[in-house]
Amino acid sequence: MAIEHGIVLDFATVLGTSAIGGYIANKLRQPVILGYLVTGLIIGPFGLQLLSDAAQTEALAEIGVAFLLFALGMEFSLSELGRVRKIAIEGSLLQLGLTTAIVAAATTLTGWAKDLPEGVFLGVVLALSSTAVVLKTLSDRGETNTPHGQVMLAILIAQDIALGLMLAVLPALTQPEDLGQALAIALLKASAFLGAAILAGKWVVPRLMSAVAATESNEIFLLTTIAWCLGVAFVTAELGLSIEMGAFVAGVTIAELDQADQALSKILPLRDTFASLFFASIGMLIDPHLLIEEIFPILGLVVLVMIGKAAIVTPVVLRFGYSFKTAVFAGFGINQIGEFSFILAAQGLAMGLIDKKLYLLLLGTTAIALMLTPLSLATAPWIVEVAGRWSWVNKYFSGLGEPKLTSMPDELAGQVVVAGYGRIGQTIVKVLRDQGYPVLVIDNSEAVINKLREAKIPYLFGDADSELVLEKARIDRAKALAIALPDPASTRLVLQHALKIAPDLDAIARARDGAEIERLTNLGAKEVVQPEFEAALELTSHLLLTLGEDSDDVRQLTGTIRQDCYGINPPPQTLAIEPQAEPEPQEMAA
Repeated sequence: MAIEHGIVLDFATVLGTSAIGGYIANKLRQPVILGYLVTGLIIGPFGLQLLSDAAQTEALAEIGVAFLLFALGMEFSLSELGRVRKIAIEGSLLQLGLTTAIVAAATTLTGWAKDLPEGVFLGVVLALSSTAVVLKTLSDRGETNTPHGQVMLAILIAQDIALGLMLAVLPALTQPEDLGQALAIALLKASAFLGAAILAGKWVVPRLMSAVAATESNEIFLLTTIAWCLGVAFVTAELGLSIEMGAFVAGVTIAELDQADQALSKILPLRDTFASLFFASIGMLIDPHLLIEEIFPILGLVVLVMIGKAAIVTPVVLRFGYSFKTAVFAGFGINQIGEFSFILAAQGLAMGLIDKKLYLLLLGTTAIALMLTPLSLATAPWIVEVAGRWSWVNKYFSGLGEPKLTSMPDELAGQVVVAGYGRIGQTIVKVLRDQGYPVLVIDNSEAVINKLREAKIPYLFGDADSELVLEKARIDRAKALAIALPDPASTRLVLQHALKIAPDLDAIARARDGAEIERLTNLGAKEVVQPEFEAALELTSHLLLTLGEDSDDVRQLTGTIRQDCYGINPPPQTLAIEPQAEPEPQEMAA
C-alpha cells in the first residue's frame, strides 16, 4: 500500500508542478513544453529529488509518447497535404535529406560523432522542426493562412509523417557493421506492418469503430480507442520497431473515419496529461551542472542549427517557385529543432547511439532553439526589407518570383486591383463586378486561381507584395487598390511598393488590430478597415435596434465608436470609381 501511495504522490507531484511550470511559461510567452522540461529538472534527481521512484514516472511517460503520436496520426489529412503536395513531398524530402547529409558529414569529419551511424542519427534529430511551436507562433501572428504559413505547414506535416519511418529504421543504426542489411530488415518489417495496418484500416477498424459508436457509450468508445492505440503500439514493439511508430499508424487508420473527431476529442485530454509526464521525465535527465559547463558549446550549436537550417530551407522553397519573401519567412520559421526530436534523442540514448553528454547537449540546444522561434520569425520581414534594398538581390530574386500565369486584358486602365481573394477579397470583387467596375485579382494560391479561371475573373498569379507583380498588374494605371491579405507584413509591403510605383493611388487596406491601423495610415493608405471590429459594430447595432433604440441614435453612437477606433481615419466610404466595361480576359503565360 505504501508503494501505491508513493506512485500516486509522484503522479500528483509531476502533474501539479508541470501545471505550474506550463502556466509560468505561458505567461512568459514561451512554449509550455519548456515549462515541463524545467519542472522535471527541478523535481528530478538532479534537483529537489521530490520523487520516490523516477523510473515509474518514466514508464508512464512512454504512454504519453504513444498518445502524442496517436493524436498526430488522427490529425493527419491526405487532402490537406494534397493542396501543397509538391513542396510538401519533394521539398520536405529535399530538406530532410540535405540536413541529415550535411550534419552527418560535418559531425563525422569533426569528431563530434564517433562514427557515421551516430552522425546520421544526429542529422535526423536536427532535421525535424517543431509543428506545435511554429503553428502557435503563426497563429499568434495571424499568418496561418499566408503563403509562407502554408509552405511551413506543408513541410512540417511531411516531417511528422517521416518521423514514423525514422522510428522504424532507428534500431538498424545500432548495427553499424551491417547497416545495409539491418536497414533492409527494418524496412521489410515496417512495410509488412504498414501493409497489415492498411488492410486493418480498410476492413477491420471502420466496422469496429462503427459498432462501438452504435452503443452510444462514451466509456466503451474511449476504452476501445485507447486499446487500439496501445495494442498497435505493442505489436510494433514486439516486431523490433517502436511503439511511437505503431501509435502513429494506429491514429492514421482512424483519421479518415466518421468517428475520427470524436476519438480525437476523447484522447486529447489523455494525450496532454501523459505528454506532460514525458517532457517532465526528459527534464529529470538534465544535469544542470553539465549544462552550465557546456553553455558556450550549446549556444554555438543553437546559432549553427538555426542559421544552418534557414540556409537550407530558404533555397529549397525558392527552388519550387515561391517568392524570396515566402522562402525567407519559411526558412526563419522552421529553423528550430522539433519536440519530436526529444523522442528520437531519448530513443537514441536508450539504444546507445549517443552518450549522456551528447544527449544533454541536444536537449539544451533544442530547448533554446524552441524559445527563439518567435524571435527568429519576427526577424524575417526585416531581412526581406534589408535584402530588398540591394539592387542585385532584388533583380535576381524578382526573376524567381515572376508570376507564373495570368488571365487579364492586354491593355489595363482604370481597373481596381484586389490583392488577396479570401473571404474579404471575394466580397469586394463580387460587389465591384456586380456594379460594372473592372477588376484584377492578385493571388498566389493554385486553388484560388482555378476558382478565378472558372469564374472568368481577370487574375494574376504571384505575390502581391512583389514590385514585379504589381508592375505586371499595371498598378500605375489602376483606379484603386484594395489589400485584403491576412498577413500584416505582406499588407505593409504591398502598400509600400504600390505607392512607390503610383504615389497618387487610392489604396485601402485590411488591418489586423488597432496598432496596424495607424501604421498603414502613416504608410499612405487612404482607408484602413479592421474586419473583426466592423463585424462587432454591426452586431452591436442590430442588438441595440432589437432592444428598441432609435436608429438615428444607434447610427450616431456607432459613428462615434468607429471614429474612436480609426482615429484620424473617417468612417469607411464608398469608392468613387467610374463604371467601365470589363474586357473579356485572355489567358496567357507570364
